[in-house]
Amino acid sequence: MSTNDRPLAGRVALVAGATRGAGRGIAIELGALGATVWCTGRTTRAQRSEVDRPETIEETAELVEQAGGTGIAVQVDHLVPDQVQALVERIDREHGRLDVLVNNAWGGDRYIGWSRPVWEHDLDGGLRQFRLALDSHAITSHFALPLLIRRPGGLVVEMTDGTLDYNATHYRETYFLDIAKWAVLRMAFVQAHELKPHGATAVVVSPGWLRSEAMLEEAFGVTEDTWRDAIPRQPHFAISETPRFTGRAVAALAADPQRHRWNGQSLSSGQLAQVYEVDDLDGSRPDAWRYMVEVTDAGRAADTSGYR
Repeated sequence: MSTNDRPLAGRVALVAGATRGAGRGIAIELGALGATVWCTGRTTRAQRSEVDRPETIEETAELVEQAGGTGIAVQVDHLVPDQVQALVERIDREHGRLDVLVNNAWGGDRYIGWSRPVWEHDLDGGLRQFRLALDSHAITSHFALPLLIRRPGGLVVEMTDGTLDYNATHYRETYFLDIAKWAVLRMAFVQAHELKPHGATAVVVSPGWLRSEAMLEEAFGVTEDTWRDAIPRQPHFAISETPRFTGRAVAALAADPQRHRWNGQSLSSGQLAQVYEVDDLDGSRPDAWRYMVEVTDAGRAADTSGYR
């Protein structure tokens, strides 16, 4: 690969929550552009987290290597300050820099009481969602940002579900999920203000309808190779996208010398893909959030024409 193909060569990224889904896709695509990617999460080949799925951080690091980057897997619970502090100190010792922080830690899907109002929702499960979505991101930023701002040009990507415009006008199924995903939008906004004097950038990014490992297997009983078999049951699933699509969008943003123009903004994978001209693995370019507003929420029949 030429230097132009590896614009992130020499850069160091930390993807918190890189075990699966969007985190794994982002880690791989940062590696594909030449970055050294620290892949953290709770599930390893020796131990599973409460999510109880088979994907591991070691697999993610290996996929980063296969893509052309350097992948480093470290088991970290981002709710434990001492573990996060030790991680950042290790990155500092080994590289002396951090250029990209992706706050993607989550793992709260199992606690969502779909369509249950706050008074019927399991309280412990709801509060656990807050911890997983908010505390993990705040703890990680607290320890990682002093290293990130050591050099100008750093980038923080907060990952959530839903854009600012969409979440401002749509109820996101439950009290706890709605607030958790909304608060992450605000986290990016606040960090953008605090990072600006240091020449760093913070944004929030939402994938579209993500074909994560759990979505494919647990929700539809399909694989990435057979995902279209689920469309007869859920026609709007036709707008879905792979985690690598989000990864390519975030990697392109990280490689953009003018990325600070996005500071404080809410972005989507589809929006970034249009700007940076990146495609999903099948060569398409899905714009899921525009589709959801103009087709799904409008009650129109499923038709992705003009949306991917």
